[in-house]
Amino acid sequence: MPATAVAPSVWENWARTARATPARRATPRDESEVCELVSRAASTGVRVRAHGAGHSFTPVAVTDGVLLDLDRLNGLEAVERRHDGTARVTVRAGTRLYHLHHLLAAHGLAMTNLGDIDRQTLAGAISTGTHGTGLEFGGLSTQVVGVRVVVGDGSVRSGSVDDAPGTPERDLFELARLGLGTAGVLTAVTLEVVPAFWLRANDEPAPLGAVLSDLDGFARSADHAELYWFPGTRRALTIRNERLTPDDAAQWATDQSGLKGRLRLFGKEARGLVGDELLTNGAFEALNRLATAAPGLAGSINRISSHALSPREFVAPSYQVFCHKRRVRFREMEYGVPRDVAADVVRELDAWHRRTGEPVPFPVEVRFAAQDDLWLSTAHGRETAYIAVHQYVRMSYRRWFTAAEHILVEAGGRPHWGKLHTRTAEDLAEQYPLDDVARVRRAVDPNGLFANPYVDGVLGRP
Repeated sequence: MPATAVAPSVWENWARTARATPARRATPRDESEVCELVSRAASTGVRVRAHGAGHSFTPVAVTDGVLLDLDRLNGLEAVERRHDGTARVTVRAGTRLYHLHHLLAAHGLAMTNLGDIDRQTLAGAISTGTHGTGLEFGGLSTQVVGVRVVVGDGSVRSGSVDDAPGTPERDLFELARLGLGTAGVLTAVTLEVVPAFWLRANDEPAPLGAVLSDLDGFARSADHAELYWFPGTRRALTIRNERLTPDDAAQWATDQSGLKGRLRLFGKEARGLVGDELLTNGAFEALNRLATAAPGLAGSINRISSHALSPREFVAPSYQVFCHKRRVRFREMEYGVPRDVAADVVRELDAWHRRTGEPVPFPVEVRFAAQDDLWLSTAHGRETAYIAVHQYVRMSYRRWFTAAEHILVEAGGRPHWGKLHTRTAEDLAEQYPLDDVARVRRAVDPNGLFANPYVDGVLGRP
């Protein structure tokens, strides 16, 4: 057998919001085995989906056909350096982001921007529109300059940003770099990367009203700015990350003195301080379990959490600051809204929460992104603020998410493809070039081999 296969079994995503019982699961060892698996599925009329780390909250990877695990397709294939210090690197699609950090660092390189979780595979992250924050920076897919894809007939096709617009190769590239897996099975991705850099992180609590009164100014106050607001409180945690060269980072550390300075230098150690425990890990798990047992305490828990936060400043390699370990399971909905309405959206969420007292022990996250021209990007054609609502995995999320979605949609929001929402292709047709998406899907996958109910629901049947 060309790839390790297992008997039918239940697959479940990280958040336990999507389950599948595929007819077959396979772990191809290389691109040729992906081709063989896809060809065999096409000949028998069985659908195919590939899954990554399962960090999407939507059923984007669900199938009753063949479910591919691409973990064996990992590592760097090529590094092409340029005179300005940037490089193009070709990476196998199943490479986990936390592994990619170290592969790039060994070459003195880094991704331009990252999201706050790095457990995903590269293919999964770009296919669902994963992003970080920063007014001058786009999502991960904007860093993609080339793709290699196994399409519906089992053949391998390539496309890149260098192909002429309107050609089949360029169309494939446009769909595959952020297309929910509808172009086929990604086997390799070429990224535009930059010289390795460090970040100076400055985390500081602040009154919510003061931040919202000039949210645009806050977004411009650092290379990468974001905030967390605790529902039921008037406090936010502001996070500002400034980019530094390794030499600048070393000089900054030299300017510090004593034990405090040494602790500030090592971001890995600094990330274990109270802020991360309250936002992501052990202490936060305990607080959420308490809120589950006694929902009426959620507001008090948020007030305690928000007041326990203290300012901190440190420097570390970029990926150590961008990315966090998430040991507390949760559900999430996130929308991209026009940046100029973001403050009003947060105020409306606050007003709804104060009216209802809904138990929500998880903070709301606000991030920012530059506009881009990717067909299915939530930042397509407009400067964007991302507003994400969360709920602990053991608590009901539907009332909070339903109210939030209504507010976000009214503000012109676009749902993150990998996070919970109720939007359909009919709703989204005015915001995305879905006719182009359908046209390319028909060309590379005429028999709908890579479709499933979720992608057909949000993109339409081609």
